[in-house]
Amino acid sequence: MAKLSQSYETVMVLNPKLGEEGIKALVEKFKALISENATIDSEEEWGTRRLAYEIEDQTEGYYYLINFTSNPSFPAELDRRYKITDGVMRTLIVAREEEKPKAEKKPEVKE
Repeated sequence: MAKLSQSYETVMVLNPKLGEEGIKALVEKFKALISENATIDSEEEWGTRRLAYEIEDQTEGYYYLINFTSNPSFPAELDRRYKITDGVMRTLIVAREEEKPKAEKKPEVKE
């Protein structure tokens, strides 16, 4: 049976040359898009960090993480929108595994 919803996480790396207001506007744009098509579970602002390698002649990027739950078709649309938006340097969308409760280990009884 197909899943009706799945948990995902996405990380955006935005160009710091956009400035504080430009970055905030882009983050709000994508949060609104995700809210329209999914449920936002949590979000974290990681801020400006040094990149492991240069991207678009930049040595730093602004990172933002959003965890959300949506139908399986939405991440493809989100990825498409990321690719056509100026100021987005890199993105990652990953399906998260559902956390299964761990079975408690019963202590062994020695006789």
